[in-house]
Amino acid sequence: MGQHHILRGNVGTVHRGTFDATIKPVLRIASGDTVEVTTLSGNDENLPPPGLPFRVMPEHERVLAQVPRGIGAHLMTGPIEVAGAVPGDELVVEVLELGFPQPWGWNMIKPGNGTLPGDFPNLRHIFVPIDETRGVVTMPWGLELKTSPFFGVIGVAPRPADGTCISNIPRSFGGNMDNKHFGVGAKVHLPVFNDGGLLSVGDGHAVQGDGEVCVTAIETALRGKLRVTLVKQTGIDHPFAETPTHMITMGFDEDLDRAAEFALRAMIRKIGEISGLSAEDAYSLCSVAADVHVTQLVNVAKGVHVMIAKDLLKAG
Repeated sequence: MGQHHILRGNVGTVHRGTFDATIKPVLRIASGDTVEVTTLSGNDENLPPPGLPFRVMPEHERVLAQVPRGIGAHLMTGPIEVAGAVPGDELVVEVLELGFPQPWGWNMIKPGNGTLPGDFPNLRHIFVPIDETRGVVTMPWGLELKTSPFFGVIGVAPRPADGTCISNIPRSFGGNMDNKHFGVGAKVHLPVFNDGGLLSVGDGHAVQGDGEVCVTAIETALRGKLRVTLVKQTGIDHPFAETPTHMITMGFDEDLDRAAEFALRAMIRKIGEISGLSAEDAYSLCSVAADVHVTQLVNVAKGVHVMIAKDLLKAG
């Protein structure tokens, strides 16, 4: 059994808006350890105005006041150093538990952004209650949506040559992937580009649709229990994931077609690795049994993920 750690989002454990190999780790763990991590959501302009019954957590206020704002939008807890991780290795981040440290979330429409940047000229924020006991978010018009929480941002430090990377754009190190299937039971596989891996998480979502079309989901603080396992020298250079039932490959590109091509080629390779099928057979299998989804349309590099049931990939 590995050791259990607690890492709460606060001054000294949160970095804002960037991924960078020079950001010092705030926690060191061993392969197989579990971490209870708490993340924060929202910059000053995203907080509820006075008069609404939503309280901002004191640690959130401290981070906004004391931690310099980066070039991107996100507040990430970490980085977490994994002992023994070196470039060429792989981190497997298993999501064991998720919960809400605050009972509310927010959604924003930002003019000039999103999938329809010219259609909505006014900045809008809405703030909604989250009932963790009942597992619902209540929209302003009364509709109740079932919560399905996940971390929108799960990523390692980028290659040193990439320098400082904005948190908004997903890349080979993962980051702002915004994949709604990263809930409890998911395993996210990340390449290691630096000693220790330097894992950070953030961008908690209570619920999100594929596409995340207006820029944001129901954004909120999130508490999660993660198990992090080091796998030596697999040589992966791009993230992939799995749920208890499905394999997931992903592609990110400003061109949606190119993102889809990347994700599909990755799935063809993955099918071959697992089942031994030829590329031609795997391509046919994808056409008749895999599903291609638009992960998000709003992070400059758009996201596509391909999903296929694991029980279709049994060797032999």
